[in-house]
Amino acid sequence: MLGGRVLGGTAAAVVLLGQMVAAPARADTMESALLRAYRNNPQLNAQRASVRAIDENVPQALAGYRPKVSATFGAGVQFIDQLAEGSVGKKIEQGDQAPHAAAITATQTVYNGNQTANKTRAAESQVSGAREGLRLMEQSVLFAAATIYMDYLRDAAILEVQRSNTKVLELTLKQTRDRYSAGLVTPTDVAQSEAQLAAAQSQELAAVSTLTTTRANFRRIIGNEPVNLAAASPVDRYLPATVGGAIELARRENPNVTSAMYGVDVSFLTVKINEGALFPTVSLQAAVSKIWDPTITTINQFTAAAAAQINVPVYQGGAEYSLIRQSKETLEQQRLTMEQVRDQARADLVTAWGQLVAGKAQVTAAQSLVAASEIAYLGTTKEAQVGQRTVIDILNAQQALVNARVSLVTAQHDRVVASYAVLSAIGRLSPQVLHLSTQTYDPSVHYQQVRDSWGGVRTPDGR
Repeated sequence: MLGGRVLGGTAAAVVLLGQMVAAPARADTMESALLRAYRNNPQLNAQRASVRAIDENVPQALAGYRPKVSATFGAGVQFIDQLAEGSVGKKIEQGDQAPHAAAITATQTVYNGNQTANKTRAAESQVSGAREGLRLMEQSVLFAAATIYMDYLRDAAILEVQRSNTKVLELTLKQTRDRYSAGLVTPTDVAQSEAQLAAAQSQELAAVSTLTTTRANFRRIIGNEPVNLAAASPVDRYLPATVGGAIELARRENPNVTSAMYGVDVSFLTVKINEGALFPTVSLQAAVSKIWDPTITTINQFTAAAAAQINVPVYQGGAEYSLIRQSKETLEQQRLTMEQVRDQARADLVTAWGQLVAGKAQVTAAQSLVAASEIAYLGTTKEAQVGQRTVIDILNAQQALVNARVSLVTAQHDRVVASYAVLSAIGRLSPQVLHLSTQTYDPSVHYQQVRDSWGGVRTPDGR
């Protein structure tokens, strides 16, 4: 009878993480949870805003190709007392005036050592690097959402196992006390049953506490309370067939690696920008001005001028040379960092792949352990009925079965999470690969909206 109770109480909890079963109506799925995290996670939305801000570096760099125009207006009063000597003798000019002037000046840089071109290329590389940072954040959020989804399934299943265990031990204690009243067992058997029940109740309370924490983290990452979660399956179908193929993908497509590559480009262009400061600067300037009442004898004065200017830097104290040397060292640092990031990406992939392989074996082993523990528990209870086993034997068999079921639930959790970890390590944990039914965020849309903008203070969304 005891065996029937424990099998019925804990099997449902284990199947929660086992195979994909027919989900009840309106069940929440892994795919819908990932979709909500992708749309609404504030950390991810903040990263998207950061990329949009970096997009503005490109029009700022392109401004170096465009003319700069300024207008000046001025007005005032003056008193003139002037003694002038002319051909007919000396004369006195005296009076009050209110001169006012207006001027417009336009300057166009023709050549500045290719600094503008290199600044534009560097800004474009910064945008590309920021997009890789966004892709990294997307992967991080999706992986966190998948992990917390599986955490909740695991912790809910473990709580169900512990509750079932408590019920079985309550029944075991009642039967042990009845047998003690009939003189069939000793007070030690009763005490052992009471101790085992107290331990089970403590484990159940600990499971409740763990599930409460997991529920709070679920809402923080995904955005809603977990209700009626359906089982989830691994994403092995999106993974390479071999670890060698996975390593090659990780070294090419992992967003940490691609972001580091763009960092090298930016550092290289920074060297070129600093070297450009040693070249001459050629610019054209045109100015138009008009002054009303500049003197007592002049009613107004109009001036128009155009000039070409060449500025040749000879020596500026040596700061520009120091900047060039400094930027070259930074470039070398970025190149070494890129190699380090590649090695780290490979190590992370190999680690995740090993956990995935181990997870598959652990699930198989845990299933065998549960099956054997069930048989052992049923056999122990039957043998105890004919006096071949003691109460402590039943309690030990029951605890072994509970531990086996917890191990199976944990192994199933680790198996699914490990598959998402491998997908993240190769750089393909994305809504497109997972086929999430949502419109993906395209950072190039905002970039194209602002890249060639010559003016305006409103953002493309109207702010």
